[in-house]
Amino acid sequence: MANPLRIASRRSQLAMVQTHWVRDELAKAHAGLEITIEAMATKGDKILDVALAKIGDKGLFTKELEAQMLVDQADIAVHSLKDLPTNLPEGLMLGCITEREDPADALVVHAKHQDRNLASLPEGSVVGTSSLRRLAQLRHHYPQLLFKDVRGNVITRLEKLDAGNYDCLILAAAGLGRLGLGDRIHELLDPSICLHAVGQGALGIECREGDEAVLAQIRVLEHLPTARRCLAERAFLRELEGGCQVPIGVNSRIEGDELVLTGMVASLDGVRLIRDGARGAQTDPEAIGMALAHTLKAQGAGEILEEIFATVRPEA
Repeated sequence: MANPLRIASRRSQLAMVQTHWVRDELAKAHAGLEITIEAMATKGDKILDVALAKIGDKGLFTKELEAQMLVDQADIAVHSLKDLPTNLPEGLMLGCITEREDPADALVVHAKHQDRNLASLPEGSVVGTSSLRRLAQLRHHYPQLLFKDVRGNVITRLEKLDAGNYDCLILAAAGLGRLGLGDRIHELLDPSICLHAVGQGALGIECREGDEAVLAQIRVLEHLPTARRCLAERAFLRELEGGCQVPIGVNSRIEGDELVLTGMVASLDGVRLIRDGARGAQTDPEAIGMALAHTLKAQGAGEILEEIFATVRPEA
């Protein structure tokens, strides 16, 4: 009899939906496998009165789950891949990337704006987002709008919107879909306006390095096209030394034997926005991501990021 597979998860509603999906898919693939879930709150879940970027982004939603694996209290952790840092703690690895949902960002509007889209919102409309990536790109394209930080889980954010605290929110389409709230999506933001977060829409399953039995169990959920796209995106982010709380956006697709990657770095005020693309063999996705990072650095991305880090990084 195989040992029970122990999953560590955040306890937010979206995290639990995602973790239960992984559990159910693994149970289908491995008849008789016992699976347990240990749900917990992470630092990012507990601190709700400070902007995410001010807290610091290294493992904001992942460290507590990783600690469970390192002390052998869990075998795997299920993450929204966009929350998983590109450099993992020693002894842990990204074991599997699941098939991606739509990675686009979505506009959700207050009822009074049902007849408008993002471009036609009245000047001064208040847009709720906790993402510097969304903030910088939307400031670049829509300087007439006002932007206000919003924290809490998806349900809490929607309640704040419906109470009139915001005119609209920008949220991940994938998260809304997984929560059964796809009908709240008013508009999907075109990549020409807003590139999505690295790994957005995919789940990453983290495990201990060298745990071959667990790797064999979880790799039934690996989706190779998604994995290649996300590995290219993560290599791009890693090479720029950015985290999930900096204005770095991506878009990727597979065309025949090639992988095409678009990347963006912007200043917080949206005035400077550097965007370019790279393509190459989809069998070597990390090389594409690294090449694109070097291209953007040559155009000034490094200087923009240094300014941002000096502004948003918490004091030591």
